[in-house]
Amino acid sequence: MATYHVIGAGLAGLSAAVELCRTGRRVAVYEAAPQAGGRCRSYVDAHLQTTVDNGNHLLMSGNDAAFAFINTIGAAHTLSGPDRAAYPFVDVRSGARWVVRPGASPLPWWLLARNRRVPDTRLADYASGLRFLTARADATVADVVAPGSPLFERFWEPLAVAALNCAPDRGAAALLRPVLLRTFARGEAYCRPRVAAKGLSLTFADPAVAFIIARGGEVSFGAAVRAIEWDGARATALQFEGRQVTVAPGDRVIVATPPAAAQRLLPDLTVPEGSSSIVNAHLRFDQAIDWPWEAPLAGVIGGTAQWLFHRDDIVSVTVSAADALAERSADEIADLVWWDVARALELDAARRLSIRIVKEKRATFLQTPAQLARRPGARAPWPGVFLAGDWTDTGLPATIEGAIVSGQTAARLAMTAR
Repeated sequence: MATYHVIGAGLAGLSAAVELCRTGRRVAVYEAAPQAGGRCRSYVDAHLQTTVDNGNHLLMSGNDAAFAFINTIGAAHTLSGPDRAAYPFVDVRSGARWVVRPGASPLPWWLLARNRRVPDTRLADYASGLRFLTARADATVADVVAPGSPLFERFWEPLAVAALNCAPDRGAAALLRPVLLRTFARGEAYCRPRVAAKGLSLTFADPAVAFIIARGGEVSFGAAVRAIEWDGARATALQFEGRQVTVAPGDRVIVATPPAAAQRLLPDLTVPEGSSSIVNAHLRFDQAIDWPWEAPLAGVIGGTAQWLFHRDDIVSVTVSAADALAERSADEIADLVWWDVARALELDAARRLSIRIVKEKRATFLQTPAQLARRPGARAPWPGVFLAGDWTDTGLPATIEGAIVSGQTAARLAMTAR
């Protein structure tokens, strides 16, 4: 029986391995880190003395690939979120608060109700979203929906920055189109926000590893692939520190690493250049807080923070497209985000909590129109070698959904390759 060698146990590699194991293939996963999950994992923070996630991630109920993966590994019960789609926002400058509540129909009848729309917007303003359907490949989000309007500041910009990890005047409009088509354009049932109730590892990484092992797969941690040996165009071995693993004829190799690591293993591979930062902050309260919204997250307008996530006694902050912010000190960032959290939750700003700042300086590839052209497909130019990662050409942004789609695509191609 052929072996499917999966290099990398982030979400892309895990989803590839799960898909392969689900269909009875022999799988070996190699992960350089001591744990699975990549940028989607949990850890115990000694400073806060609790488990936190290395970043905050939101699923929407229209993320079909992600939910198929979660259901396969038996982790659906680890998600939480409201029964109906609801996206609360607070403007920390004015104190204004509102909730965006999409309607059940794919036709946006809900926009007729003023109290369900973004404040200070007109019904006609929302027609701007139709421009994403015909956006050019070289168009940015700001080319499609012009800045300056209340709808841009209070909806389009927060959505674009969160989805693309890129400012609207740089982020590719083509990547926001599938987000809209898979969620808001399908109606409320596909827009419901979902988060990992007890941490990312318990939802994505740990049950995926258990699924793979239970079906005879092997998962090796601390196993960094240093090089791939070749006989002409065919991979023949994976080189590790002090050992090697033979790649037999008929075996397949799925490279599911970040782009720079993939390029080290496959030197002639074209990958996106540049990256965008995300800054996260975790605050632990003395007890479970009185969260004022039905959804476990809230958007922040007019501050440094962009999104707040709530879990028990933890409030976490996410700031995307944060290259400039990531250059500031942790204390400076903590002061900025605490003011936003205090305003949003109506707390005494003078009583600042202890805050852990986490900087992901290479959180995603730079999702500009120019870099989209550098995304390789899942089928590598070498026979029997396939690529997975949110940076590959999935047609989606570099999100959980994109990573899982990439892994599933690579696995299906590997299984059908001759």
